Amino acid sequence: MTFNVVNMIDLLDSVGEEEVRAALSDFECKKNFEIENFLKSNAIDFARRKISVTHLILDDKGQIAAYFTLTHKPSNISASSLSNSAIKTLSRYAILDNDSNSFNISAFLIAQFGKNSAYNGFRNISGNKLMDYCFEILESVQKQVGGGIAFLECEDKKKLLDFYQNENNRFRTFGERFSKTEGKKYIQLLRFF
Repeated sequence: MTFNVVNMIDLLDSVGEEEVRAALSDFECKKNFEIENFLKSNAIDFARRKISVTHLILDDKGQIAAYFTLTHKPSNISASSLSNSAIKTLSRYAILDNDSNSFNISAFLIAQFGKNSAYNGFRNISGNKLMDYCFEILESVQKQVGGGIAFLECEDKKKLLDFYQNENNRFRTFGERFSKTEGKKYIQLLRFF
């Protein structure tokens, strides 16, 4: 199966919002409703406003197999949560604030990341392949504007952490955040590239 990565802004410009909304309406994510809800409710508006840009993974029939959303965002990384080699690598992209013992960085955020459980060929795209597509975009942007750090947050679930930290994806933990609104703990992960 052949897949194409399509930038939502390009898609909106070429076929229009009504057709894009119709295509998004078929997307389902049974494992995490937030992923489905974002795509259907916010992705178009966020892309138009340049808050974040969603990239759709389409098969050769134009069906959505998966998507990811990228943006850039400042973050604060405590040096005490990092190994010496990670501190050395991070020092290439940021300066350590000695008063707070942390790095203030601007990095690429993988804000959303998920597969379409309603897609007939659901098993034809792996999470690792989806991440590879994501980093193809990030590496292209990196060549244009610089940078070299990507980060994301995920729920504190072993299966998710194993996926993000596997040999292909190579993310490492740098912190955690608790959402009082959702009552959930999120693990913060970063990757140098």
